[in-house]
Amino acid sequence: MLDTTTANGIPLIGLEIKLTALPDNTTKNYSEDRYSCEIVVRPPTINFIACSICNSFKTVEEKDKLRAMLNIVPRINHWEEPEEVLPHYDKILEAVLKVSTYLHDRQTPLIVQPIWKTKGGKSVLANDCLDVFVWSNLAVIQMCNRTDSKSNRKITRPMRTIIWIYLMLLEYTGIYGQFDYRRIVRLHSFNIANDKAYALSGTQTHEFLSCAELEHPRISKYEIKNIILGGGQNLLSPERRFDAVLVNSPDLFSE
Repeated sequence: MLDTTTANGIPLIGLEIKLTALPDNTTKNYSEDRYSCEIVVRPPTINFIACSICNSFKTVEEKDKLRAMLNIVPRINHWEEPEEVLPHYDKILEAVLKVSTYLHDRQTPLIVQPIWKTKGGKSVLANDCLDVFVWSNLAVIQMCNRTDSKSNRKITRPMRTIIWIYLMLLEYTGIYGQFDYRRIVRLHSFNIANDKAYALSGTQTHEFLSCAELEHPRISKYEIKNIILGGGQNLLSPERRFDAVLVNSPDLFSE
């Protein structure tokens, strides 16, 4: 997002857009009040979370405050070794949540999640079709703080995400006031592929998204012709699922 009233368009905030279908495969056979969407979070998003938190700790005094909240974790000599990190995970999570609590009234938007609703997961748009949800930086952290995200036997993807955030914040409090996102992700994979940070199915996101707007999105499918203008539907790529539904629904654009 840019401030277009300024000469060079001063950057205001970076937002990630995730277009998702409602319902997903895990909720399509439920009643409509239990529909929800899958969401996949990639490693760069974790970088954005850490940067947004660091932005709230700029002065020496603020960095000291951040360091104090992080220093409740015992010393770990080999952070790349799961067996050394796992016993201290509870403290790592506690530290990250302590920072989140401290910033609760200063959280910022991070992920914009437009949803498009179909009839029972079929390639047919529901009449109540479109809406949008916005996740803050701290809300994205809470996705990893579910009871089914934790294991006592291994480091799961959500647990690894919390560890990444902790390491990025800890490195930021060091002498150089910055962190190496790529190095942290590369060296701390914990034997898990880095293609994604983690993913939540619709059955897992429902507790976060459940509301009247999820059950009945506010924008009708008949408004799409007022959103896509000038024959833009003819330029869509039908190999993408939402595009394919629009391409195969020419009646939506008839006068």
